[in-house]
Amino acid sequence: MLDAVTLTGSLVRLEPVGPHHVGALVEASSEDPGAYRWNTMPRSEPAMATYVADAAEWWRNGDGLTFATVRRADDRVVGCTRFTRAEYWSWADDSTRRRSDGTPDVVEIGYTWLAASAQRTGINVEAKRLMLAHAFDTWKVHRVSLDTDVRNHQSRQAIEALGARFEGVVRAERIGADGTVRDSARFSIIADEWPDVRAHLDRRLAAWSRHVD
Repeated sequence: MLDAVTLTGSLVRLEPVGPHHVGALVEASSEDPGAYRWNTMPRSEPAMATYVADAAEWWRNGDGLTFATVRRADDRVVGCTRFTRAEYWSWADDSTRRRSDGTPDVVEIGYTWLAASAQRTGINVEAKRLMLAHAFDTWKVHRVSLDTDVRNHQSRQAIEALGARFEGVVRAERIGADGTVRDSARFSIIADEWPDVRAHLDRRLAAWSRHVD
């Protein structure tokens, strides 16, 4: 299993999601349903409870770790994000790259959604900064992938703005939020690129802080 850590910044706290978050997540997802055309998230308590239970099962299976995104200014849950598709490679027994600590070789960040009031506030940038730092600096992964519905131009721009590199389009990759078979735009950051991406994100967050002040 991925370590169930809490990641804390100045704007946001990422907590491993649990049943106690269900009500607040429903409030967040119900803020502006029109804002989530390309995202799949529950909007009722029973559906959200199932979503959270499924997330816990993913975690127990070693595939992912889902966070409740908590805005620190008012301690309000404003969305979700997830480490997913963790891969544990089968290195040769004598390889110096072989891991014995259970950490993944690569991972994906995805299933991200935010309440309308939390969008364009710096929260997403800091949340990604926290997750990328944990992936690269703690787990020492080789790659972090990010993907989105190819039609979701806002999400694609946000991912590119993080400093991720566009790799291409994976056709017929999964079920879309609208019930169609979606094509996915895939992006990635690799370990060698992380220092530059980290500096870029730190500059963005510093600029945001000056703007707020």
